[in-house]
Amino acid sequence: MTALFALATSLLWGLADFGGGLLTRRTPALTVVVVSQTIAVAVLGAVFLATGGWHEAGPQLWFAVAAGAVGPVAMLSFYKALALGPMGVVSPLGSLGVAVPVGVGLVLGERPGLLQFAGIAVAVVGILMAGGPEFRGTPVQRQALVLTLLAAFGFGAVMALIAESSTTVTGLFLALFVQRVTNVAVGGTALYVSVKRGGAALPEGGGAVVVAALPALAFVGLADVAANGTYAIAAQQGPVTVAAVLASLYPVITALAARGVLKERLRGVQAVGAGVALVGTLLLATG
Repeated sequence: MTALFALATSLLWGLADFGGGLLTRRTPALTVVVVSQTIAVAVLGAVFLATGGWHEAGPQLWFAVAAGAVGPVAMLSFYKALALGPMGVVSPLGSLGVAVPVGVGLVLGERPGLLQFAGIAVAVVGILMAGGPEFRGTPVQRQALVLTLLAAFGFGAVMALIAESSTTVTGLFLALFVQRVTNVAVGGTALYVSVKRGGAALPEGGGAVVVAALPALAFVGLADVAANGTYAIAAQQGPVTVAAVLASLYPVITALAARGVLKERLRGVQAVGAGVALVGTLLLATG
């Protein structure tokens, strides 16, 4: 079950990243974050009220608050790093965040078997290759590298924190709700500051463009929420070291989505990386 839920996480995160990437081509990234997460808050609020999730409130919700505060910072750092480029270096380096939950699992005493250790190593290499790293060409700016590593740490921290935010399914709905409320608060504050400094809140074409994109924004927000939920379940059901690596296969999904929808051609290193990641997945699942 750990492998199943973790792979579902990678599918959902990969599709959410693909959708978010498309939306930010026309709409400011902060607006995409705030609107998509606001929709998620509304849906999650209804769900946790219907399931009585408020009875699960406790000190562990601070993990959800922390995850909600870190998430927007990581995402915005990642977007800014992508803008500075080169994307072929920034994108795969963002996947290094898997080291955070894996490290937490090892510190807490998890000891994967030899086959699983091999699977972790193979899968991480495949994930980095699937991002299409550029081994030659434009040098990476120091600021881009710092922002990318900050984003990677943030992504990994969110995975580690959300796994600790609840021990029950109903409590998980409450934790996800708290996380998203914090996301909106942090993202909304950043958007307000950006507008005050002269940044744009709306794309060219105004609010009508955002309204027309609401279905896509809802998908991005809800897919991201669902991914956090399935990851939390995967981490509770089995070793975090295994769940984290399998959940981090999302760059493969994003690359395949770009190939299928946008007809983008996979570079040779990406195709090989997808295959290597699959081998690592099989080793983890059978180990």
